[in-house]
Amino acid sequence: MSLIRIQNVSRRYPMGGEIIHALRDVSLEIARGEYVAIMGPSGSGKSTLMNVLGCLDTPTSGRYELNGTDVSQMDDNALAEVRNREIGFVFQTFNLLPRSNALHNVELPLIYAGMPGAERRKTALEALAKVGLADRVHHRPNELSGGQRQRVAVARALVNSPSILLADEPTGNLDSKTGEEILALFEQLASAGNTIIVVTHEEEVARRARRILRIRDGLIASDEAVPKPA
Repeated sequence: MSLIRIQNVSRRYPMGGEIIHALRDVSLEIARGEYVAIMGPSGSGKSTLMNVLGCLDTPTSGRYELNGTDVSQMDDNALAEVRNREIGFVFQTFNLLPRSNALHNVELPLIYAGMPGAERRKTALEALAKVGLADRVHHRPNELSGGQRQRVAVARALVNSPSILLADEPTGNLDSKTGEEILALFEQLASAGNTIIVVTHEEEVARRARRILRIRDGLIASDEAVPKPA
């Protein structure tokens, strides 16, 4: 069974007296363990597709099944529960709490989930070790490099063992060397069986995935497999 199944999904917005067709009758399946990049120019619909996939928005019409559950008609509270349980987000801007250390930033989703303190700490430490930051757990964001901050954000996204890691321009605020480190980390996570969806406008970032979806004018213009390097 597909982890993600989208059938005939459209998303329309009223804007300035006209209707914007952000997505037009899109159908798509993503299997568990896939590493997929979504590409497209500004206004193509890629951000809208990301918001639907991440349960931040619902379709105007069509059906979205995530992990066997139809989430397309859920209200905001139900969607928030699905996000907390099923999706780990990584953003371009890191979104870390500046006064909290790496450990507390990673613990946050577990606090919301009601996990007891000792178990929460152990789980957060394991997530930080997984991204290579076992020696930085007591550092605050301003004591970390950009790449280390993004690793903390990845650890926080993974700490609940979500079905999907959804990354929006994850290397956008990083220099090329640091961006390369984060992409290498994603490859490592994908090899370990995590399902990863990266939204990007950079061809070299997309090429690190195993599949590229190109969005144009609210439609999937192409869906290509990326051959693994020899």
